[in-house]
Amino acid sequence: MEIGKLPNEVLEKIVLSNIKNKRKEVLVKAAVGEDSAVIDFGNDLCVMSTDPITGATKDIGKLAVHISCNDVATAGAEPIGVMLTILAPPSTTEKDIENIMKEAGEVAKEINVEIMGGHTEITDAVNRIVISTTVIGKQPREKLPNPKEIKVGDKVLITKYAGIEGTSIIAKELEEELIYKLEKEKLENAKNMDSMLSVVKEGIICGNIGVRYMHDITEGGVLGAVWEASKATGKGIKVVENLIPVKDETREIANLIDIDLYRLISSGSMLIIAEEKKIVEIQEKLNEEGIKVTVIGEVIDKGITLEKDGETIAIEPPQSDELYKALSLTQ
Repeated sequence: MEIGKLPNEVLEKIVLSNIKNKRKEVLVKAAVGEDSAVIDFGNDLCVMSTDPITGATKDIGKLAVHISCNDVATAGAEPIGVMLTILAPPSTTEKDIENIMKEAGEVAKEINVEIMGGHTEITDAVNRIVISTTVIGKQPREKLPNPKEIKVGDKVLITKYAGIEGTSIIAKELEEELIYKLEKEKLENAKNMDSMLSVVKEGIICGNIGVRYMHDITEGGVLGAVWEASKATGKGIKVVENLIPVKDETREIANLIDIDLYRLISSGSMLIIAEEKKIVEIQEKLNEEGIKVTVIGEVIDKGITLEKDGETIAIEPPQSDELYKALSLTQ
């Protein structure tokens, strides 16, 4: 099988199809395009998500906390606590574990979540450190986004830029190769794009405004997220390539190593679907917090399409992320 998340058709066939038991308390269940589960606990809803770090070897403590907190934020929820599991090979040192926890602790303080516990183990079952995080958050019932309210003509937006996380990881992992091909300042800028990895702030803001759907743009990149959003909402989506915001550093790196930047992992960017009358408020509130937000398309009756150079192209389901193609260059 290819490295990366299971293809969605395989996920549905062998994973989701085997989830037979359902409970009424689980309001948002396991499904393609859903980043978190939502549980009915009375006045407040409990929002949970879990994710591993497998594609990076650097700054993994930072990434581990961000990615699961971001998933919880897609429900407009405030992350409260993190459970952290570290599986490390025998070659791991105490300093390695300490560095991971320092990074995780700094990020947790930055976004105001508590590391509540977890598990740390040295094992020969892995050949490099693997971290998995589970995050729990809370959300007022009336603020939960409802994809069933989505209508044709609603706008599709993304925050920040395409390929944020992938750009930062590639710049760090392939630094020795890129240092001779990319201006030093641009390489540093690319490495530092990990300062934009959190979508917690925009998730909470948009949750309070009342948007209809949010999806953290992770593996599969912007186009993968668009496909998954269409799958999750049951509506068609049309986006325009030249409206998708891209940093110069991302574009140059993608060109240098021949990868598709629109299918590059992009934690730090949120895909949002909202009714047109709320766009100005979303832009104003996010811009006040220094968060760029861009309308890149709209909801249509059916089809998942990309307008590129005057042509309309069908967006295919996400496969292995372009990050893994890039990292193969280090082997």
